[in-house]
Amino acid sequence: AFKTKPLKAVDDVSFYINKGETLGLVGESGCGKTTVGRTLLHLYKPTAGEVLVDGVRAEEYSPATLRSRIGIVPQNAALFKGTIRENMKWGNESATDEEITDALRVAQALGVVDEKGGLDGEIEQGGRNLSGGQRQRLTIARALTRHPEILILDDSSSALDYATDAALRQAIRTLPENITTFIVSQRASSIMHADKIVVLDDGESVGVGTHEELLESCSVYKEIYETQFTEVAHG
Repeated sequence: AFKTKPLKAVDDVSFYINKGETLGLVGESGCGKTTVGRTLLHLYKPTAGEVLVDGVRAEEYSPATLRSRIGIVPQNAALFKGTIRENMKWGNESATDEEITDALRVAQALGVVDEKGGLDGEIEQGGRNLSGGQRQRLTIARALTRHPEILILDDSSSALDYATDAALRQAIRTLPENITTFIVSQRASSIMHADKIVVLDDGESVGVGTHEELLESCSVYKEIYETQFTEVAHG
């Protein structure tokens, strides 16, 4: 029988981020961005290397303890049948209306709530009575309602227009300084203001730095940026 070497989803990806900073993970679809995010959650265990949270290996935390510190917003936003308030309290049953409203404001979702008649507005199973962008904004707000120490936005603004995405990113920068944020995106505009950006290509890190540094040193990042901003400029 022939033995084949298992394929690696990501390889040689190394970075660190200080508490309170924002890190962007950017690359084309299928390059390994979501895999890195799920490894941070210890949903995937690395076959080589390690993930440290506050200097402690991720596997030394219980899954419940680690995940209680993290708020994650996936690209495919999942909402449940019930009121907006009930959806917002998922994961933080003690959240007050004031806390929920603050989270909705950061997530650019207050207009969605007004349109549905307030926090008692009904959401259908899966959020069928909402647009993709509305679902994403409410799911971001739900993650913020948990007061996470680490916030992972996994391509969670893909359905937002550029103006709403920009307003969201501006609001995220006003979050408490102790929240560490990971923004996973195919959009250069979503991560260009991050403290540090990791560029992935075919499962490997091909650049780490700020937006300005990567424009100078990373051809993959420069191509992503120039292609996308040319498209935006031409409508």
